[in-house]
Amino acid sequence: MNMVQALNSAMDVMLERDPNVVVFGEDVGYFGGVFRCTEGLQKKYGEHRVFDTPIAEGGIVATAIGMGANGLRPVVEIQFADYIYPAFDQIVSELARLRYRSGGQYWSPITIRSPCGGGIRGGQTHSQSPEAIFAHVCGLKTVMPSTPFDAKGLLIAAIEADDPIIFLEPKRLYNGPFEGDPKQPAVGWNTHPAGEVPDGHYTIPIGKANTVRTGSDLTILAYGTMVHVAGAAAQQTGVNAEIIDIRTIAPLDVDTIAASVCRTGRCVIVHEATRFGGYGGELSAIVQEECFWNLEAPILRVCGWDTPYPHAQEWDYFPGPQRVAKAIRQVMGC
Repeated sequence: MNMVQALNSAMDVMLERDPNVVVFGEDVGYFGGVFRCTEGLQKKYGEHRVFDTPIAEGGIVATAIGMGANGLRPVVEIQFADYIYPAFDQIVSELARLRYRSGGQYWSPITIRSPCGGGIRGGQTHSQSPEAIFAHVCGLKTVMPSTPFDAKGLLIAAIEADDPIIFLEPKRLYNGPFEGDPKQPAVGWNTHPAGEVPDGHYTIPIGKANTVRTGSDLTILAYGTMVHVAGAAAQQTGVNAEIIDIRTIAPLDVDTIAASVCRTGRCVIVHEATRFGGYGGELSAIVQEECFWNLEAPILRVCGWDTPYPHAQEWDYFPGPQRVAKAIRQVMGC
């Protein structure tokens, strides 16, 4: 399966398994979603369980909160992560606080799915990566998979969880194998985000990172599309790099990260979002706190620019293998 098919399969499994699961959002019903992640689900389960909504993100989330507090398990889609901000107050002030403010009497097990990131020529309003914003909010869990296998297992786990979960899906990985900028073939990177995915039910624990490549020279921390970029960069340099796929932005698997960096002594952090105030700063601080006496070089971050996502300069903004490889060589003193 590619990632679209894996996500569709996860929702299919949960709609069949749990009658309290409902799926809704803009164009997710008859049309099957702008990226076709919900294709065929309305036909199979009916309009009362998979349905379209008005273009009103605040209303979508507010409705889901009420449903969740009354026993349902809503899976809502915000069509692009860039459009999630009208629902931000509902998410932060209501959804994330409900269990705390009620002393555990009420909670709302909502999964909010949303495509994020660039690499599809979407420009400034269809390419944002807001994971750091949600990681900052107490009461939310934030997840971003990098493979179809992880996407299905993590989404099922999210739907089954009693916590509100922001489930960000890198749209660059949706539709299978791809390469980097075709205008810069020497810098090109070939990844294969399609793979074997079981048909039935399985879960991947939320809060557990994944070591996708073992190595002894340095540790690369990445998530989403950047896991594949990091792999291509490590291959270019020939450095024996260990790559940790964070997978769960919050809660963070500090133990896996610290064990890797303490062993390798070097760390490069890669994410697509802007650098200033980005999630890489939190990762860097944690590595510094946990691994200071083992570090043999400064921690480096490779990130997007501190600008709106540029349409014309997308492949310069997008942290590609060349930029990551440069950081690897710098940390290694090459």
